[in-house]
Amino acid sequence: MPAVVELDQVHKRFGALHVLRGVSFSVTKGQVVAIIGKSGSGKSTALRCIDRLETVDGGRIDVCGHAVHDPSLDVRALRRDVGIVFQSYNLFPHLTVLQNITLGLTSVKRLPAAEAKAIAMETLAHVGLSEKAASYPEQLSGGQQQRVAIARSLAMKPQVMLFDEVTSALDPELTGEVLKVIEKLAEEGMTMVLVTHEMAFARGVADKIIFMHQGQVWEEGDASMLADPKTPELRQFLGNGL
Repeated sequence: MPAVVELDQVHKRFGALHVLRGVSFSVTKGQVVAIIGKSGSGKSTALRCIDRLETVDGGRIDVCGHAVHDPSLDVRALRRDVGIVFQSYNLFPHLTVLQNITLGLTSVKRLPAAEAKAIAMETLAHVGLSEKAASYPEQLSGGQQQRVAIARSLAMKPQVMLFDEVTSALDPELTGEVLKVIEKLAEEGMTMVLVTHEMAFARGVADKIIFMHQGQVWEEGDASMLADPKTPELRQFLGNGL
């Protein structure tokens, strides 16, 4: 199956800091890929490069037919195909839940207000928050705000969803409700790349796990690699219970 996301020898520097050192991996349609590793290993930077939130210094990234490494990339066209959800929910506090979701549909996709509202309500139902449409973000729990952030991305009907440590700011109960939404998306065949520290979740949901270390793909495979790590670095990472 052809790759929907492909990174080939990607390099990224921040000044003297060489964060990504020749990162290569691919994601096929419907695949769920979990990226794990210590802080500073390059996980989130790799994810941000896929969505062109960071520009690369070398190598190639192709996402849904978009040459992300190309300086002349149509970023708006890329963002129509790729949704990204961050650790911080990034909701507009002065807008209701419904308005947060319809904003992109009316301003980016230029949909009529009635159609945007129908799509927004459908995606809110999908994440179990239909009754919160008129609420403001401050009236929601952290888990609910994160589910709204997921709904906002889903409403744009992306081909690929990126999740960057979306549960790291949540307590265990709220983490569970967000992970259930992502599990449901996986069952429905959504192509996803997740940066996560939830090892049990990665083991249960991911088709492929990528362990990053010192800005490189150190080890990759299916969930069985977590039970039988091939490198001392992954063994140590898992042994620390991270």
